Amino acid sequence: MAGQRPLIFLWENFGPLHVDRCEAVAHAMPSRRVIGLEVLSESTDYDWISASSQKFEKITLAARADPKAWSPWRIAAVIARLRPEAVFFCHYQRAEIFLAATLARAMGVRVFTMNDSKFDDYPRELWREVAKSLFFLPYQGALAASRRSADYLRFFGIRKDRIAHGYDSISVARIRDLAKAPPAPDGAAFEGRHFTIVARLLPKKNIALALRALAILARAGQARKLVICGSGPLEFELKALAKDLGVSSLVDFKGFAQTEEVCRILAQTLVLILPSVEEQFGQVIPEALSMGVPVLVSDNCGARDHLVETGVNGFIFEPTNVEGLAYFMRLLSTDESTWRSMALAALRIAGRGDVSQFVTGVRQLVDGAIAPSLAQPPKAETFALREEAELEVIKDCA
Repeated sequence: MAGQRPLIFLWENFGPLHVDRCEAVAHAMPSRRVIGLEVLSESTDYDWISASSQKFEKITLAARADPKAWSPWRIAAVIARLRPEAVFFCHYQRAEIFLAATLARAMGVRVFTMNDSKFDDYPRELWREVAKSLFFLPYQGALAASRRSADYLRFFGIRKDRIAHGYDSISVARIRDLAKAPPAPDGAAFEGRHFTIVARLLPKKNIALALRALAILARAGQARKLVICGSGPLEFELKALAKDLGVSSLVDFKGFAQTEEVCRILAQTLVLILPSVEEQFGQVIPEALSMGVPVLVSDNCGARDHLVETGVNGFIFEPTNVEGLAYFMRLLSTDESTWRSMALAALRIAGRGDVSQFVTGVRQLVDGAIAPSLAQPPKAETFALREEAELEVIKDCA
């Protein structure tokens, strides 16, 4: 196995989640040289600290202010120098990435796209979608985040047997380690836990709906504290809404929180709420499940396809249904037995979002061995034995 050509994974910027994935591939494939190709030294969307690792190589192409940061010729030059077996590209929609992937394919390098977009992210125009299919022509396969993102990729002409799952996964072990507390239902007492939202303060995140649902509970004398982790242009508007609704004393706007703080907050969380009207995946959902936290998520969230079983480890609601959300919040904040049952289910299901699924998807694409049974998102029975073992470990450590 020695002498195998490297694997390259390209993202705009490397946060903790990207490091999780590259580290997992490097650990699972020790004979491979794993290279993370970071276009920018800082993210244009997130305030996280760009992360590195001793377990794989990371190459940064440019500073954020560099006008030529996305140059396809620069990307292609790095690929030509490293001579990889395969490159996994994110950002298929950028013309520069299309050109870089085309050049890599011309060099004899296998190219795959990583994608979490879905048809229902927002209203689509047929002519635009047909034109967009040209951007997928270089790719020989894809790593999808959910069932709906796989369906979207098939629309663009990528064969079902060339689509693997597991893209938007995280390291369950890292989340639990950073939390420095046992997962629910152990750890913090039921009575002292709070609702949590982890999201940028943008219109598509629909945080106003959660504030209105909290106000319904407050009027019934059943409210709990709501912690909101995130920054964005709607901060002052949301704070004003909380004041108008009479719940400002119940809402703690934390601002942007790095991963360590988010994990510690999840260890004190009763329920995670994600009411987005547009959400390709919802990366915080597997993070919450890692800590045994039940989830209340809108049906727009891609992660609900395989990570949320309504009535088992959480509930799914329409992003316009404030009364429905309030009902689920009230149920889980007043019925400890139901909450504990769902917390245990969250722990059982957490493995479906673990970074090991990313490794499996990468292996399937690189080896060209996606059997029909593997071209589907993870199912509960796949993880039954592993999850039982994880729960035993958690009990032993409690």
